[in-house]
Parts: sequence; C-alpha cells; structure tokens
Amino acid sequence: MEIVDTVIVGAGVVGLAVARALSADRSVIILEQEDRIGTHLSSRNSEVVHAGLYYPPGSLKSQLCLAGNEALYRYCEETGVPFRQCGKLLVAQQGQEQQLHQLQHNATAAGALPLQLLARAEWQRQEPWLRASEVLLSPHSGIIDSHALLARLNWDAERNGAMLTLRHRVENITCESNHFTLSVIDSDSQHFHLGCQQLILAAGLFTTRLLENASGFPSRRIPEQRQARGNYFSLLGRSPTQKLIYPMPESHGLGVHLTVDLAGQARFGPDVEWIDNDLPPDYAVNADRKLRFLEAIREYWPDVNPGQLQPSYAGIRPKLYSGGKPVTDFLIQDEEQHGLAGMINLLGIESPGLTAALAIADEVRNRLA
Repeated sequence: MEIVDTVIVGAGVVGLAVARALSADRSVIILEQEDRIGTHLSSRNSEVVHAGLYYPPGSLKSQLCLAGNEALYRYCEETGVPFRQCGKLLVAQQGQEQQLHQLQHNATAAGALPLQLLARAEWQRQEPWLRASEVLLSPHSGIIDSHALLARLNWDAERNGAMLTLRHRVENITCESNHFTLSVIDSDSQHFHLGCQQLILAAGLFTTRLLENASGFPSRRIPEQRQARGNYFSLLGRSPTQKLIYPMPESHGLGVHLTVDLAGQARFGPDVEWIDNDLPPDYAVNADRKLRFLEAIREYWPDVNPGQLQPSYAGIRPKLYSGGKPVTDFLIQDEEQHGLAGMINLLGIESPGLTAALAIADEVRNRLA
C-alpha cells in the first residue's frame, strides 16, 4: 500500500485550491472520480465573484467570502485568469425597500466594502430598461472564467509536486487519527489501497456519502444532505446590461438574477428546484420552469422578450440539514468536531464557494497546522 502525506478527495475549485496551498511542503495526491476537473459545482454556477453582502457577520461564509474576494482578484491579476469587476446592482421593488436597507446594514456589519445607494436619475440613466424602487451598487462584485481558474489552480498544485489522478473513485475509508486507508477503484476498474496521514474531503455533492462509508467516523457527525437543482436560462441576442442584476434574496437562494459572462452573454438563474438525492446527479434543465423564470425576470425587466429565453444549463447545490433544520453556513469539520486528527471535511460548500476557495484553502492549512 502506497502511503503519502495528504490525500484530497475532489478536484473541484476548492479541492484544487487546497492542493495548491498544501503541496508546497508535503506530498499530495488528489483523487477525482470524473474524467476531468471541476465537473460538478465548480463549473455549473453563475461564475460570480461575491462581495460578502448576504451572510451573517462572523459566519464562515462571511469571513471566507470577504477574504476570498480579495485573494481571488489578486490571484487573477497575478496569473492572468480572466475576470471583470463589473459590479452588481441589488434591486428592490415597491415594498422591499426595508429589506434592501437591512441587506446594506448586514454588509456593513460583516465588514464588506461599502455599497452605494444610487439616485433614481443615476441608475435610470445607466440602466433605462430596469424597473426598481431603490437600487444599491456593489462595485466589488464581478465575474470570472471558472474553467481558467480551475486549470490554473491545478497547474500550480502540480508544479508544487501534487499528483492529480482522474477516474479514481473512493469506495470506502478506514479512519484512525493521523492514519487513513482509502479503498480506491482506478481508471482500469482495479482496486487498490492508499494510506495517508492527512485526509481532506472536498468532494462536493459526494462528501456526505463518503462519510457514510467511512469506518471509524462518528455517524452522529454526518449531516443530512438534500439537493437543490438550479436551472439557468440564457438570453438570445444582446444583453440589456453588462452589470449583474440581483433581486432581493428569497428562501434557499438569492433569487433569479441576471448575470453576464466574460463575452457579454446574459443568463438568468439559478432557481431552486428540490430533487431526489440520487447520484449521479441529473443536470437536465427543466424547461417547464420557463414561465416561472419569466415571472421572476419581469419583476425587474418588464419588457423581456419570452422568445429570447432558452434553456441553458443546470447545477446542483448541496443543502445541509441537522435535526430537520437547515444548516445555512459552510460546515468545516476538523478534529474538534469529530475527534480524528488529520481529517478535515468540507461540507455544504455551495455559493459563495467559488469566491471563497482560496480562503477556504488557507483555513484548511491553518487547521492542519
């Protein structure tokens, strides 16, 4: 049995960021069950760089999003990963003004960079198509090429000596403090065992299932995971804006927002569609939800042309529950939570996981230290 210092399960943006951070001073192997990196959450999102506006002050989401925003912009500038700090407009309709003000207060309390309340004449001049009662500008929000980011993080990790192994699926794990044995099926459908002193589970939708098959891991520390599919629809033709347009947040999500990619193409989503927990995930876009999309979009863009809206892609987000109640924060388990030295589990890493990836990697490194 081969033994290495550290094994990371999952080659999404968080797993690769962790590999980059750890591989400078230890041997690292990244196990990825798919045939390419970033297959699931990392490549099926809005590609937005969040500014830390929505999350409760002091929460992991708040702290890691704020640190990650700064680190990610700096990393992109240093490495050439394409991005654009285009800004986000947070839009309140009649009767939602108090909700908008509360969001502004929350962002300030969390330490986010200041939001700007725009005068009506200003935003109407910039975005004459937009319907709103009040509008806040978040100038530090932006967009990024998530695929280029994945490739660069992987390049950095491999330059440090990390080894990425695609089409390697972990079947079960035997856990002891600072000693973990993984049963793995490789790309040739052969079984082998891999040992490590440190184990990082960054497998996204699959992390809870790995824990359920981990001998020696306390089952009471495994949260319930439900799955929410987020459908996206794209706009045929020219986008009405080059900014991000976000309505007020709703239950389980940030509302059907308008984002643009680096080519200027507009897309809408995600919505929240609860689905069965069956794996592998079903990424088929539910085209029947187009009417709901139109209703949501018309709140802030009354003149949207229904014929220009077409199904695009879908992503699936892990939603954690404990005792029947939603866990709304990131869940990062270390020895203090589960009693196993050397093991860190990254659970419920949905939005703003892309923004927070570099900060999550620093958090993992610090906890291991």
